[in-house]
Amino acid sequence: MPSESRPYAAMIETIRRGIRPNADRHARMQAVVDALWNGLRDQGVSWVGFYTIREDGEGLDLGPHRDKPACTPIGLHGACGQSFRSGRALVVRDVRELGDQYIACDPRDRSEVVVPVQDGQGTTWGVLDLDSHDVAAFDESDTAALARVLAAAFAGAD
Repeated sequence: MPSESRPYAAMIETIRRGIRPNADRHARMQAVVDALWNGLRDQGVSWVGFYTIREDGEGLDLGPHRDKPACTPIGLHGACGQSFRSGRALVVRDVRELGDQYIACDPRDRSEVVVPVQDGQGTTWGVLDLDSHDVAAFDESDTAALARVLAAAFAGAD
């Protein structure tokens, strides 16, 4: 489904209304996950969640997520790790193209979009990850929209 038809603007408003000014990082992540899940679960998204860098820097731990279990911890070699390391969003049209580099938490997932989350100094501390059972469910317009979602959620949070 093209991202232009996804209700990102409405989700941003939901997030802005739902986050208190003094909310901590976890509360902000949970608000993002809930808004995205509620807005996208009927539009081909099978999972949404955050992964954050482990204290030892050797991998990523699962943060707030919806709506099924996921792998944790994960290494820095999969799509989430690639996005985290590069600090750039990543769209995976077909996860099977990643071969051994793909971390399969749900074997039904076929595509993925990952957007890094950074603090006010530009340091990446985690990633937002969305999965779909459909091939080519995401594109670069999703990464731009999700970056706006993250900006709205974490504005002034540092």
